[in-house]
Amino acid sequence: MAGVEEKDVSGVEEEKATPSTAPDAAAATAGGEEEAGKHGGEEDTGAQIAPIVKLQEVSISTGEENEDVLLDIKAKLYRFDKDGTQWKERGVGQVKLLQHQQTKKVRLLMRQSRTLKICANHVVLASTTLQEHAGSDKAWVWHAPDYSDGTLKEELFCIRFGSIESAQKFKDAFESAQEEVSLKSEKDEEAADATAGLLDKLKVEGESKDEAAAVGAEEDPSNSSSSMEEEDEDEDEKPSRP
Repeated sequence: MAGVEEKDVSGVEEEKATPSTAPDAAAATAGGEEEAGKHGGEEDTGAQIAPIVKLQEVSISTGEENEDVLLDIKAKLYRFDKDGTQWKERGVGQVKLLQHQQTKKVRLLMRQSRTLKICANHVVLASTTLQEHAGSDKAWVWHAPDYSDGTLKEELFCIRFGSIESAQKFKDAFESAQEEVSLKSEKDEEAADATAGLLDKLKVEGESKDEAAAVGAEEDPSNSSSSMEEEDEDEDEKPSRP
């Protein structure tokens, strides 16, 4: 009986020892698969595959290359529809004030964010007046001859900003551009007046010189004596009658 009990105990000990080795075997198997995955999986050969179609870079002109950005801010633009007597949304995007580097003219340009379609494009005039829309501190209304559709057309715009600060920033930049335009127009008028005055002066001086030359020719006695001598010579050359 004692021997049987010893066998049973030893058998239990073997059964207990057998499961303990299972995790080690599983770990070994997993480690082997991981190593196989590292070495036998996707291998970087360093080869470079040339594209089937080669695309060339194309330079696109936006028309803003010769202009300096005075303002660039996000807003929503509306246009008043006279036929429907209602406001219609033109789009949400960046509104810009651009000043030409040579002519110093300032224009307002706005494009839609996604399509980049032009929804406002007009020159900033000194006579333009910004007004609050329905007492709102975030929206402004103004008239302008717009060219966004390819033809010059008088439009009534309303622009709305996300904050009072942005709306005030737009107003300040717009009025500052108007002041520059006004000063430039005054200088241009002064230069034009000065040029016209100089041309008139040169014209008067030229006429005076021509009149003086004509008077001098009439009063010069040498011209009359020479003409008399020519008449005498003509008479001497006439043949005498028999």
